[in-house]
Amino acid sequence: MSAPLYVALDTPDMDRAKAIAQRVRNHVGGIKLGLEFFMANGRHGVREMAEVGLPIFLDLKFHDIPNTVAKAIQALRPLEPAILTVHAAGGRAMLEDAKAAAPSGTKVVAVTMLTSLDDRDLVSIGLSPDPHEQVVRLAELAKSAGVDGIVCSGEEVAAAKKAWPHGFFVVPGVRPANGVIGDQKRVVTPRAALDAGASILVVGRPITQAEDPDQAARDIEATL
Repeated sequence: MSAPLYVALDTPDMDRAKAIAQRVRNHVGGIKLGLEFFMANGRHGVREMAEVGLPIFLDLKFHDIPNTVAKAIQALRPLEPAILTVHAAGGRAMLEDAKAAAPSGTKVVAVTMLTSLDDRDLVSIGLSPDPHEQVVRLAELAKSAGVDGIVCSGEEVAAAKKAWPHGFFVVPGVRPANGVIGDQKRVVTPRAALDAGASILVVGRPITQAEDPDQAARDIEATL
């Protein structure tokens, strides 16, 4: 895997996404494209972004019945993304089918708990109020289902790595020490996330909304 820093280009604007990617390309290891970008630009947009020459992390967080998720992933096969996401809460059969449907070089990672949720949110959807317990339980499910790893916050990654020493851990919601938190509730610094066991870090606004995105990426890279 290349540099552990992926930049999240959460914009529907193709030109803006491309411009930022070109500016930061020497200081990040890949590009994360999510629902916002994909709904606006589709597969064609992903292909165009791939021309920047960086690995593509396609963050569409599939969560449906196993057959539907498998068929959706099969439809994306020609794009050969480096990383794809599904929701761990979709269950074992869905996770197994997602991995089986993905291209051989694609890492399938399961989202455990969104970093915008906290213990009160867990209770409101009928789960135990402990984020650690929830993440570790879903990490164990993902491991046994044969996917490559999980997405979790920097607060849970150490516990998840303990349960799954060879897992691939994607940590979003990381913010530089002086960064604005925004709508995230459980955040850590990039360095702390890496030290705790993150395989890759996903950073969006601290880079994309900086006056100088290239310098912002360079500054984060320097802490790693």
